[in-house]
Amino acid sequence: MTGFKHDLPAGVIPWLENLGSGQLTRLQRHVARREAWVVDISREDGSVLEGFLRIDRAPVEGSNVSLRKEARICKALMATDIPAPGLLGWNEEHHAALFTRDPGSADLPAVQDPRQQRAIMEDFMRVIARLHRLELDTLGLDDILGPRPTSPAESALGDLNVQLQRFAGFLKKHHDPLLAYGVDWLRRFVPEQVARVSLVQGDTGPVNFMFQQDRVSAVVDWEWGHWGDPMEDLGNICVREFWNPSGGLDGLFRLYEAESGIPYTRFSAQYYRVQQNVRGMIPIHFACSNPSMGESLAWYLCYRYIGDRATAEALAEAMNVPITVPEMPEESGSGEEVLLEAAAQTLARDIEPQLDDAFARSRARDAGILLRCARRERQLGPVLQAIECEEMSELLGTAINGVEQGNAALVNAINARQLEDEPLLQYLARRAYRDEWLYAPAAALYPERRWSALD
Repeated sequence: MTGFKHDLPAGVIPWLENLGSGQLTRLQRHVARREAWVVDISREDGSVLEGFLRIDRAPVEGSNVSLRKEARICKALMATDIPAPGLLGWNEEHHAALFTRDPGSADLPAVQDPRQQRAIMEDFMRVIARLHRLELDTLGLDDILGPRPTSPAESALGDLNVQLQRFAGFLKKHHDPLLAYGVDWLRRFVPEQVARVSLVQGDTGPVNFMFQQDRVSAVVDWEWGHWGDPMEDLGNICVREFWNPSGGLDGLFRLYEAESGIPYTRFSAQYYRVQQNVRGMIPIHFACSNPSMGESLAWYLCYRYIGDRATAEALAEAMNVPITVPEMPEESGSGEEVLLEAAAQTLARDIEPQLDDAFARSRARDAGILLRCARRERQLGPVLQAIECEEMSELLGTAINGVEQGNAALVNAINARQLEDEPLLQYLARRAYRDEWLYAPAAALYPERRWSALD
């Protein structure tokens, strides 16, 4: 225990060793957006407990995203045929959960054989079909998941409304036209019916499940789990496959329909991929405005600007609105930008390669990305701001002299439904393309992400 470098609360290590009835022999920070640790506990009989530690240092009471909820769901699923991490223990004092660690891989995009990749995705769709057919009364989760939705609107908008309430103070000041339009669009086009209420994972798809050979061995990351429309998970799969390309979606949702008996429509997937993006982008926008969270801002910038572009594209496709990528301004440089680039190169060339710890190397790389983004903000930000003011002025029919003023005016017009969908969506898409281009060093973490075609 003395040889491990960590900043875990004092009581966590004894708790782990007590759970495992042995001595901690491995403690390694897992490189991920949320804090996690790989844990081995060796016992006197020679056996080793291989665990995965998650900890939430700042839990938000009443949040719809909860490690406590994830632990409870995993515990409930241990009595079903849904492969999920087993819960080994929950520590209420430190909001820490120890799960079983699956020896499989989560990196489905890295599978070279397309036949194996397809077989894994088909098995995953069968798992999700079984998940959505579970009898809810047998799970014992009503106390933590809350009342079950009683209407399509409650199913579609419940988690979104929780996000809007949770981040109300932030959104009051953060006038983002794309988020405002996305929220209003989801309310306007709520599905007319829901086939059944199911336990949905809420953030499911490639990289959020483990596999061995061509079978799913564990579906992971249940902190978004809730009662809802099973079609929501199909939208989630679209989003996860967007970020983690895994052979496309052709025929997979028809397979799900055949396995589950739950009807699928193309618009339901279109609707819920927008819902997943808008719901998920709210906390990502918040994180990008609050860099003291202790998590990787470079990754959040990547998620934000690729995610915004993906949201605009998904909305445009659902509305049959044609959009185009605008021409980008020419790049130029100055002394300040040269200094920022030099700092980024120093990190990449002289510091990152010398770091032995994978987590430290990832953070050094992130710092270099932030420096390059800062360079582009200084160099190109004013040019893009002038373009935004000109285009918002044309859209609103009034002179806009600053981006913040324009954002507020545009959000007000969206909330009042004063603008036509097509020109508004075309502007929001152009803006999202420009922002992704501006933050290209962060967007390069997930290059060339595109939506897969839907049946």
